[in-house]
Amino acid sequence: MTRGSKWRTLVIATAGFNLSFLIWFSFAPFAGEIADEFGLSLAEVGVLTSAAVWLAPFGRILTGWLTDRFGAPTVFAFVLAYVGVFSIASAFADSYRTFFVLRLIVATAGITFVVGIQHVSQWFPEEQLGTAEGVYAGFGNAGAAGGALVLPRLFGADWRAAFLWTGVAALVGAVVYYRFGEAAASDAEAAEAAEKATFRGWLHTATRYGVLALSLAYVMSFGLEVAMNGWLPTYFREGFEADLVLASTFAATFSLAAGLLRPLGGFVSDWLVRTERNVLPVFEDRYREQWTFLCLSGIVVALAGLTVAGTTGNVHLTVAAAFLVGTACAWSEGAIFAQVPARFPERTGAAAGVIGGVGTFGGIGYPLVFSAAATAGAIHYGYVAVAATMVPILLVNAWTFRPAIARRMNVAGPVSVGTDASSPVDD
Repeated sequence: MTRGSKWRTLVIATAGFNLSFLIWFSFAPFAGEIADEFGLSLAEVGVLTSAAVWLAPFGRILTGWLTDRFGAPTVFAFVLAYVGVFSIASAFADSYRTFFVLRLIVATAGITFVVGIQHVSQWFPEEQLGTAEGVYAGFGNAGAAGGALVLPRLFGADWRAAFLWTGVAALVGAVVYYRFGEAAASDAEAAEAAEKATFRGWLHTATRYGVLALSLAYVMSFGLEVAMNGWLPTYFREGFEADLVLASTFAATFSLAAGLLRPLGGFVSDWLVRTERNVLPVFEDRYREQWTFLCLSGIVVALAGLTVAGTTGNVHLTVAAAFLVGTACAWSEGAIFAQVPARFPERTGAAAGVIGGVGTFGGIGYPLVFSAAATAGAIHYGYVAVAATMVPILLVNAWTFRPAIARRMNVAGPVSVGTDASSPVDD
């Protein structure tokens, strides 16, 4: 097989991640039917939504390092293969305990995110990284919307059939990714990434200020996206008495925004660097950081707006507000992962693994806040409560984005673990 192109790599990675995201959240449209069959309360549905992310933090951190070490095609194919097997098995579960354990493993499909991030970074030049990574992650994330829109229409309320056939699709995807994916644009680049994939190198990367701050930023952007992908069908069903298909359709508007608009976040980041344009002069000449901070602030404002919209009882206004939250998440995620490969070109997998892994903690904690508010009879107020917890994260990132810190955010950290002088320290 002749060596492919960066565009073929982008297509393969995006398609694989789209399928992974669809499988990851394939339970959400059927949450009501699953709850009815196994006798779950609303609080237990919140736990099930949260559990979809429990294994992701460690899994992403480990997978990022493994991808640097063994190459994306091998790692991506392996994950899709075992996810497919366990998804098929979950379709035949005859007890909630068995079902819960099997879906816990299926939910690790989300760890493929860092695999694709590293894969795309091995093929695209620095000036195109934000846009390329945004396309990959954005259209990949849209798999959650695809699941919400397509699965109930294909399978009705038959969640067992849905899990069976998405499992089969994962097995096919594993074969395709392994057959047609290539680790890097050249064998030398692949070998260099593998050589640098040491524990000392990983520890150095994981403890840099840039990784720590962006990890928290990813908690409030991607972590929130994960939480809302799992929660919104329940929210529209319980808060507005929508049926299965309608609730899933309402929820899909958020997922579409959070997925399809992510490339714009990366594109704007690239554009600001190329044009050297300050959009937030308080972080003068830190173009990617300025854009990231603006997008993160937008999440907090949009969440408060979603609470206001929900309390009006107007479902159309609430759907529009959820779309705005999804937009803010998408732009923030695109902005964050425009920075990652640019700051850590030789250890992109390690950096992406830590940021992507820590970021998923939001998907664990936020659903519990949403379900707690719902249980207390204040289902619309969970969003503003979550927004309040994000203010300290904004302050941490504001400290890190100051020019004096930002210039060395990829080499400076709270602990000394050697140096990484080969990584760029500026735009």
